Amino acid sequence: MTLTAHLESFEERLEELKPLLPLHWEELALDKDKVPLDPQYEVYIERERQGSLLFMVLRSQGELVGYFIGFVAPGLHYRTCLTLTMDIFYIVPEHRGSKGGMTLFSAVKAEAIRRGVKRWFVGNKEHAKVHATALFEALGFEKVETYHSMWLGD
Repeated sequence: MTLTAHLESFEERLEELKPLLPLHWEELALDKDKVPLDPQYEVYIERERQGSLLFMVLRSQGELVGYFIGFVAPGLHYRTCLTLTMDIFYIVPEHRGSKGGMTLFSAVKAEAIRRGVKRWFVGNKEHAKVHATALFEALGFEKVETYHSMWLGD
């Protein structure tokens, strides 16, 4: 089974994407008992219309099986450095381990270069059962920062 990556329109593919988001949330979100999945789709659409959203999909025989969403903008501290910052990425479990991550991220890299991106940041869910660290290292990323979370609500 061949996996292919495609740059597509978030706005045009939103209804196709929506069924995957709860699967992604269920597997990887923190504090699910307190924070429901409720994306601000209008913000993503507006950023896409402004040209700052990068939406790449992974398909198997035409079926959406994964995605990458990132934001392209000059760094707030480094005005002259166009930066791609990953928002989220997901590959359905049955398509992991079949080079889907390499296919998806290689396509994202090519598009980022085409757009003039100089720096790319990705993140890994440390609390998740499945980590993307090996994929990121195989792609040439280096570990530069670790985030920590604390629930302050209630």
